[in-house]
Amino acid sequence: MNDLSSFADFIERRKDFPSLERTHNGYPLAYLDGPGGTQVPRQVIDAVSWYYKTCNSNTHGFFITTNESDAMIEETRYKLAAFLGAGSGKNISFGHNMTTLNYMLSRALGKHFQPGDEILITQLDHEANRGPWIALREEGIVVREVRIKDDATLDYEDLESKLNDNTRLVAMGFSANTTGTVNNVRKVRQMSYQVGAWLLVDAVHYAPHFPIDVSSLGVDFLLCSAYKFYGTHLGILYSREGLLDSIPAYRLRTQEQRAPYCIETGTLNHAAISGAGAAVEYIATFGEGENLRKKIVQAMERLARYEHILAKRIFEDLQEIPGVTVIGPSFATNERAPTISFTIADKDPVEVCKRLNEKGICAWDGHFYGIRPIEVLGLLERGGVTRVGISLYNTEEEVVRLLDAVREIAQ
Repeated sequence: MNDLSSFADFIERRKDFPSLERTHNGYPLAYLDGPGGTQVPRQVIDAVSWYYKTCNSNTHGFFITTNESDAMIEETRYKLAAFLGAGSGKNISFGHNMTTLNYMLSRALGKHFQPGDEILITQLDHEANRGPWIALREEGIVVREVRIKDDATLDYEDLESKLNDNTRLVAMGFSANTTGTVNNVRKVRQMSYQVGAWLLVDAVHYAPHFPIDVSSLGVDFLLCSAYKFYGTHLGILYSREGLLDSIPAYRLRTQEQRAPYCIETGTLNHAAISGAGAAVEYIATFGEGENLRKKIVQAMERLARYEHILAKRIFEDLQEIPGVTVIGPSFATNERAPTISFTIADKDPVEVCKRLNEKGICAWDGHFYGIRPIEVLGLLERGGVTRVGISLYNTEEEVVRLLDAVREIAQ
């Protein structure tokens, strides 16, 4: 395994996560289920508790706790803007989750587009970035699907061939939660520019692992979820300056009519927002720099290198186990998320996960709501795949324990 000595602070910071103290069947729990949601550091837990203890209130009043709630929410918009490389907190909207925000956006764009307009989606995406757009077929919108290749990478030639003067939106993922594939968003941005189409990116699976710069990418919309990067259950939407104000979002007449608030329905989860801001600050402590953005970028670059080392070991060693098939592109020639899905011959993924659980290893089975790629790859009828992923708190010892357990199961 590559040298991990420069990441000693990652091991030291495991103490920040209370859940890592748990044991099961005599084993310390190995949380390799990060792709479904990470564990939460004490700093985030404290931020949620702080909100309820000190300023639990509704917003936009004229007393101290409502003023403090308003200030915290706007400050968190700034922190998320720094996390995503956005120009302003005014580009950041909150929602109960990414799926809800994307449905809100699709309903609004459905009123903006005309029958015969076209949207491109991909076979690689989570249903949260397929279902909301497929539903617009009811409005006469043409929704076309971009194919994937046998190695679970996007077919860019197919994508380019389906772009035309009627294309209004390309909705794609940054990284696939099923296969770890990372898509070339910059390349697709250039393609979509040629026909004047907007680009919407689902970054839920990418945001926990790599730095994002929405300004440099030139995306029009980008969504992610704080609970995937050590935070709370909160959906986050970045919108390019001026876009939300031009779209007829569904909202109450009593609601703020301008961006970023116009797509936020009802009372937000203020405690979750407080926790999401704390998650961004926590990530920033792994980097250095003169401002929050620079700390975040350096931290995410370090995190990506650490996770790559551990995930590459899993990927390569699993391939050496008889009966095990690893799904998705290799780590050798691709930028890849530290998410590894695999099958074991004659073993149902549910059985595999139950056996791993006996060893204190948390892993996922099935399709993880990324049902389309699992279907296209011919894996749905066998129950999908077993999936593990690396987060900043995972260790070399946990990787070795996983590999030993899989060898035993595969015998």
